[in-house]
Amino acid sequence: MSALVDLHLHTTASDGRLSPTELVRLLASQGLKQVAISDHDTTEGLAEAFTAAEEFPDMRIIPAVELSTDIPGDEVHMLGYFLRYEDEELQTILRQFRAGRLERGRMIVEKLATLGIHVEWERVQEIAGEGAVGRPHIALAMVEKGYCKEPKDAFPEYLGRNGLAYVERSKMTPPEAVEMLIRFGAVPVLAHPAYLVNMESTIAELAEAGIVGLEVYYAQFSPETVEQLARLASQHGLIPCGGSDYHGLGNEGEPLPGTLGPPLETVELLEQAAEKIAAAVGRQARVSAQ
Repeated sequence: MSALVDLHLHTTASDGRLSPTELVRLLASQGLKQVAISDHDTTEGLAEAFTAAEEFPDMRIIPAVELSTDIPGDEVHMLGYFLRYEDEELQTILRQFRAGRLERGRMIVEKLATLGIHVEWERVQEIAGEGAVGRPHIALAMVEKGYCKEPKDAFPEYLGRNGLAYVERSKMTPPEAVEMLIRFGAVPVLAHPAYLVNMESTIAELAEAGIVGLEVYYAQFSPETVEQLARLASQHGLIPCGGSDYHGLGNEGEPLPGTLGPPLETVELLEQAAEKIAAAVGRQARVSAQ
């Protein structure tokens, strides 16, 4: 039986291949009831998604975002749920992040050329459209040129963190991302933790830094990994979250939305956490104003 909750989804606003409207219709066809649009460094897809969701009154969209952060030797992704996405200060920060993605993308294409992999920067931008440029867009351009069979094949040798064409970009640390998300009313959750080099110690450190949830029910993790993460979430008092991380890139075996997800209770717990965060931020603002 498919899940009713999927809290990790991407659209053409970042590196997904479905527009917000197309994604919402797919989510409805999958029978999902509680979903989060969590594009990378942008909330630009939310307005269209909310409009599209009016056709499906039984489905609720939770505003979210996914941020990339750095720790020594690894990259950590942080999800934020129920954020005040219309806040202009937040949007200014996200625009700066997207500008960094754009420059990094151009540098990766230049680096690929020195390795004999020739893709046009203009084509990468066409694939990205109005979305935030990401490495998957470059991977899709490489597929078009016949350099790899599927987008995921471009990452181990070229585009991944240890790839020959990888280019770093300026990122926050995880604690900085936690602070930022909380400041804008969002509940911070560590994404796909089993991809971390030092998973257990990093989870422990980030629990101390203020994350509220842990992505446990991740569609690409084995049942054994999900069970291990559930234990770690319980150990550190974190809300067990999850979803498909659906992009629609065309990779063989990519899980569809709703393949695996957390129970409905997770959404209730996230809402309660969001209310506490909003109250705390409000109190701090009143104190600062005195």
